[in-house]
Amino acid sequence: MAKDRGNNDEYVRPIRRILVGGIVLFLFAVFLIWRIDSPRVERFRTALVDQIVPSLNWALVPVTKVADMVEGFQSYTRIYEQNQELRRELQQMKAWKEAALQLEQKNAKLLDLNNVRLDPKYTFVTGVVLADSGSPFRQSVLLNVGERDGIVDGWATMDGIGLVGRISGVGRNTSRVILLTDSNSRIPVSIQPSGQKALLVGDNTAAPPIEFLENPEQVRPGDRVVSSGDGGVFPSGMLVGQVAMGTDRRLRIRLAADYGRLEFLRVIRSHLSEKITDPGALLAPRPLPPSPILPEETGSVEESTDG
Repeated sequence: MAKDRGNNDEYVRPIRRILVGGIVLFLFAVFLIWRIDSPRVERFRTALVDQIVPSLNWALVPVTKVADMVEGFQSYTRIYEQNQELRRELQQMKAWKEAALQLEQKNAKLLDLNNVRLDPKYTFVTGVVLADSGSPFRQSVLLNVGERDGIVDGWATMDGIGLVGRISGVGRNTSRVILLTDSNSRIPVSIQPSGQKALLVGDNTAAPPIEFLENPEQVRPGDRVVSSGDGGVFPSGMLVGQVAMGTDRRLRIRLAADYGRLEFLRVIRSHLSEKITDPGALLAPRPLPPSPILPEETGSVEESTDG
C-alpha cells in the first residue's frame, strides 16, 4: 500500500508542475499582450474581448444574483427597522389617543357642571371622585373636598345633569357621599306637572322606587321628578329624574345622573335656617315683669287709706 501511494505521488507531482507552469506562462503571455503598445496588438485585444466577454455572461449570472440577494436583504433589514419604528410610534399614538379621550370626557363633564343653572342664592364646591366605595349593600363615593373646603354634613351633591346624593361623613380633606340609590337614602321629591309629593327610597338598584305617593293615578311614566325641599335637607327644584314603570309594576325613578361615570361632583352649599330654641315663645308672649312702685305713689296710697 505504501508503494502504491508513492507511485501515485510520482505521477501527480510532474502533472501538477506542468499545469502550474502552463498557467504561469499563460498569465505572463496575457500580461505581455495587454502591455504591448502596438496597433496590431490593440486590434487583437479588441477582437479577443469581443469574442470572450459576451460568452461569459452566463458566468456573471450567479454574481449578479448574489448581489441582488444582498441588496434585497439590506432592503428587508431597512424595512423591518422602519416597521418596528412605526409600531412604536403607533403605540405612542394609541396612548396619546386614550389620554385625549379621557381629557375630552373630563372636559365634557366639567362643561356639563358649568351648564347647570342653580338658584343664585346657592353656591357650590366642585370635587373630584377619588374612589367608589360602593358595594351590593352600600352605595357611596369619596370626594377630595372636606372640612378645609367648608363642607358640611348633609349638603346635596349633583353631577352635570341631576342630583346624585348627599354628604354623609366629612373628614379634613375628604368627604363621603351617600348616593340616592343607597338603601339608607330617603329624600322628599315632587313630581311634575301634577305636583304630587312623594318619597324616593333607595334600594341599591339603578331605579329606586317611589313611596308614600298620595294619588298614584295622577302620575304617568315620563313625568319629571325634582327635589321638593321639604325638611330643608335638599334645595327645591333640583332635577332627580323621570318616572318609569318597573318590572314589578311599581313606580320607580330613572335617575338623571350618570352613576356609571361619576368623576366630578358639585356640592351645593345650603344655608341653614335659624334654629328655634324656645318653642313656647310661639304660643304666647312672655309675661312682663312687675313694674316697681315709686315712693310718691306709695305716699298717696297711704293718705287715701287714712282718709
